[in-house]
Amino acid sequence: MTRMTPLSSPLLLGFEDIERVLDRVTKSGSDGYPPYNIERIRSDRGDLLRITLAVAGFSRDQLNVTVEDNQLVIRGAQSPEADHERHFLHRGIAARQFQRAFVLAEGIEILSAALADGLLAIDLARPEPERTVRTIEISAE
Repeated sequence: MTRMTPLSSPLLLGFEDIERVLDRVTKSGSDGYPPYNIERIRSDRGDLLRITLAVAGFSRDQLNVTVEDNQLVIRGAQSPEADHERHFLHRGIAARQFQRAFVLAEGIEILSAALADGLLAIDLARPEPERTVRTIEISAE
């Protein structure tokens, strides 16, 4: 038996990928770490999107930003070897690995990534799609 979804309408043709993306987003089960902001930035290139993650304690070489299958994936891993030299009386700042993924729409460009003051800022551009009208010839058979 076939599962009926809101995208199963006969009027919505070719939207199967959207259903897969929605499934991927709902199953990601993120624990909320690290916290992040998403904001719209006005620039000379038009409106940009900026994702800012709070990555205090991570250096540039401990962070990895990639695009995989229309997903922006940010990974962080700190080396536990450095902590063996230290004796903590209280440890409230976690040194744990993380992975945070954002599903990107078709055509989104990653412009830059910068780390400053414990915040990783990633700028994205959403180009304005070109609006076209195409006339389809009707043949007589």
